[in-house]
Amino acid sequence: MIDNRFAPYGVLALRIALGVMFIAHAYLKLAVFTVPGFGGFLGKIGLPAFLAWPIILAELLGGIAILVGFYGRAISLALLPILLGAVMVHAPNGWLFNAPNGGWEYPAFMALTGLAYTLIGDGAFALKRTELPMFNRMQNAAHSET
Repeated sequence: MIDNRFAPYGVLALRIALGVMFIAHAYLKLAVFTVPGFGGFLGKIGLPAFLAWPIILAELLGGIAILVGFYGRAISLALLPILLGAVMVHAPNGWLFNAPNGGWEYPAFMALTGLAYTLIGDGAFALKRTELPMFNRMQNAAHSET
């Protein structure tokens, strides 16, 4: 059973955590790996190095949008391919993210967190709520069956 009194604040906590993690990962790529270093990593795994900036900007701007609730659900859904790509890149390294070259558990957790946020809703204090018509139809169908 969902406690409707506190659920919006639970989603707010989820949204804050997800947004902060995206921002932190963009910062990691900028400050620690550097853009050329991240581009070199992308090249080593067979992706074009020019994707470094778009990925970093997507994580940074997307993280900010999710954090403040500015079309956060749509942004979270749009960032899922980046997270699923990270899962695929890290899958050969094993489960734990502290494995050499990082494992897949953290990107998988982020992907599922992003999916959960997309499905649940924007939560409390969102600046611009996201209407996702596909999910509204699914919700209406589920309510009509009960």
